[in-house]
Amino acid sequence: MQDITLKITDRNGDLHEVVAPTDMSMNLMEVIRSYELAEEGTIGVCGGMAMCASCQVYIVDGSDKLTEMGAEEDAMLSEAFHVQDNSRLGCQIHITADVDGLEVAIAPYP
Repeated sequence: MQDITLKITDRNGDLHEVVAPTDMSMNLMEVIRSYELAEEGTIGVCGGMAMCASCQVYIVDGSDKLTEMGAEEDAMLSEAFHVQDNSRLGCQIHITADVDGLEVAIAPYP
């Protein structure tokens, strides 16, 4: 088992350094929910199916650590609010050793 460290800025602008396990098949949206960094009901509304963009994050540092965006994620972001060039869906960022040190900011909730 290997844990990684992530830096997550919540919607209030507070930075949290959190530890996430790599052996539980989690994604970033689930980590944000488990640490309660966003109000209940405002993140992961679709359950992590890339269908709502409520888990949208901005990649602050570490974009080179991420896998390429898939077609479903790209399509969802093309319809979402508050999208920036560095937007990704948290549900599509899998917690692996490769993303250790990733820094993100949670996008505003529509």
